[in-house]
Amino acid sequence: MISQTRYWFLLTLVVLVYIAGMFVTLFENDSAQFAVMAMRMVQENDFFTLIKGTEEYLDKPHMHYWLAALSFKVFGIYDWAYRIPGILAALLGAYSCYGLGKLLYNNDIGKFSALIFMTAQTIVLSNIDVRTDAVLTGFTIFSIWQLVLYIEKNTLQNIMLGAFGAGMAFSTKGQIALVVIGICILCHLAYTRKWARLLSWKVLMALLVFGITIAPMLYAYYLQFDLHPEKIIRGKSNRSGIFFIFWEQSFERLSGEGVGKNSNDFFFFFHTFLWVFLPWTVLALIAYWRRAKTFWKMKFAYRPQFEFLTLGGITILFFLISLAQFKLPHYINILIPLYSILTASYLYSLYRHAKHSIIKGILGVQYFILSLVFIFTLLVCFHVFKFKGIHCYIILLAVLALITYFCLKREEYYMRIITLSVYSSLLLNGVLNTHFYPSLLKYQAGSAMAEKISEHDIPVDKIYKISDRHTWAMDFYNRNPVNIVSKSELMDKSGIWIYATDQELEELQSANFHWHEQLTVDQFRITRLQIGFLNPLTRSKKLNKMHLVSLD
Repeated sequence: MISQTRYWFLLTLVVLVYIAGMFVTLFENDSAQFAVMAMRMVQENDFFTLIKGTEEYLDKPHMHYWLAALSFKVFGIYDWAYRIPGILAALLGAYSCYGLGKLLYNNDIGKFSALIFMTAQTIVLSNIDVRTDAVLTGFTIFSIWQLVLYIEKNTLQNIMLGAFGAGMAFSTKGQIALVVIGICILCHLAYTRKWARLLSWKVLMALLVFGITIAPMLYAYYLQFDLHPEKIIRGKSNRSGIFFIFWEQSFERLSGEGVGKNSNDFFFFFHTFLWVFLPWTVLALIAYWRRAKTFWKMKFAYRPQFEFLTLGGITILFFLISLAQFKLPHYINILIPLYSILTASYLYSLYRHAKHSIIKGILGVQYFILSLVFIFTLLVCFHVFKFKGIHCYIILLAVLALITYFCLKREEYYMRIITLSVYSSLLLNGVLNTHFYPSLLKYQAGSAMAEKISEHDIPVDKIYKISDRHTWAMDFYNRNPVNIVSKSELMDKSGIWIYATDQELEELQSANFHWHEQLTVDQFRITRLQIGFLNPLTRSKKLNKMHLVSLD
């Protein structure tokens, strides 16, 4: 369907976009927070204790932090080093999409699945704003692929690799990994009627491998919590880390207990999906509808040319996560591999059955999406954050010329759909990673102030704050968490700096504290963008200030 040269050329461009995002400043809150937690593991040489600021952390398990800490150990404490495990997990996820797509269908669908997965907007974003979901997604789809291989070929190696992947995913974010893997495998078993694969000594071997894989995480929880029932975690004592990860965690997420409630909108992930799977959203929705309609007509009778893993997995899991009272857009990332394979199979079926009218209509949709990306790019580069330097204009013109060439090139409609969709993702995320995010993050006070601290050679161990407000970006880029001090304790300290808001400075003045030196930076919550901020004419009205003062 697609030449090897073009396929690998597109994949190379995608990887280059990933690499460009590696060197962008870490985002607050989650990315910078998780990086600080991993950094403390390395600095304090304690890899069994999870600490968030000044609090014991009982939420997500250890694997993501261990992988980040390992990267810090090897490469040093840098933002790009923090992102390496997430990017490698994304590449593992892409290769697993290829393997599973090839196993369920054929080689072409496998290749398209990997390409769709790597260019889905939420996956590209997860490689710059790295959270636990990046590692979770990669190991989850790897586990599903290997376990399906076992079901189809009855090989010991595959079920053991599947168990290892499940253990790594479980050690990254807990029960959700097993729910996703389990439902997908059950859907496949139910459709293929290969239940006999569960009645094998190989399953016992897999359980042993799974147990060995999660043992380090369980031991760490045991050391931090089970041995210390006196610790108060979210208002409760006698907290067992092992019981939490096996039972309490997902129920807390579903009910909102402990982590809080942020959305009771059942359709949250439905409208979230419209942007997280760009530029493939419309194709995916059509693919889901057509596949569901086909199975309904067949009354779910088994046909070797079909598979129920993706459709069943998406349907059941989408319903389950929609019931949760605490929702965030990246929670849907774990389903993106399933959507990628389903979408790739539908696109291939259009090509194989020569449905030119449908393909032509979809191509029109993809042209529309590309035009929106083009307009967004021009707005970003010429209005929101204007280009500085002639080389920026030259690079942008070269990229636009390449895309225009493929828009005008006469070739099969399905090939245009694939190529232009990938270029939509590349154009959007290339501009985001190389221009928009670097410009935006100048308004993230913590990292901006850390740069000034380095320029002025201010001792980082002399910097304090007078509230428990988190300062993750400053903590990371100073390589030292900012200490908390009360105003009463300030009287006993000399030669210190205070990192404060406007209101906190007023409180210090009211308490008769004085300073002779002051550094000030702009502050905006960059993960909550507003039109007023994006408009340069009104941006100043949306900004706050953060200050660093040297007390007399």
